[in-house]
Amino acid sequence: MSIVATAPARKPLLHPLLAALLLAVLQTVILFAMISERAAILRDGTEIRLRTAPVDPRDLLRGDYVILSYDISTISADRIIGPLPDGTEPARLYVRLSPGDDGFWQLREASFAPLQKSPESVVLLSQPFAYYPPAPGFSASYVVPYGIERYYVPEGEGRVLEEARNAEALSVIARVSDSGTAQIAAIVIDGKPVYEEPLY
Repeated sequence: MSIVATAPARKPLLHPLLAALLLAVLQTVILFAMISERAAILRDGTEIRLRTAPVDPRDLLRGDYVILSYDISTISADRIIGPLPDGTEPARLYVRLSPGDDGFWQLREASFAPLQKSPESVVLLSQPFAYYPPAPGFSASYVVPYGIERYYVPEGEGRVLEEARNAEALSVIARVSDSGTAQIAAIVIDGKPVYEEPLY
């Protein structure tokens, strides 16, 4: 009679219930960190007011959010200082804004390298965008996203914002962190806030 030795069954490193609990705690911590970062920007960030620009009427409302474009969203290559990237990989711009005479913050300069901070201006860091070198003899411009191009609204309430935006009566109050991240703090129509974001 031959005896076959069997290896003892391995115990799982973590009990499934414990693993699920750890995963839930990790997700909660990550979510709390994201909410806390947003709240910190809304609470402590530098307040700026941005003029919105009309949007192609074929791309007005997508679900429960309104598309927002800004005067500072399109940057011509001649406003960019410093060296340009060599390739065509996604790039990010540092964009200096300062208040204009009308109270709206305006583009002063942009750079692919970090810009020095100054008390009379704020520096926004764009989201990655498709960069292509300007062709010799031609001027190029870039559509630069800042992460504040969508504003979620209750169902059925987007049409008023769309109409105000396309009539150039809508503006945005945003707050900018020291690292250049922006968050929408309020939506304004004809100088009056109509939506204000709570901290939490």
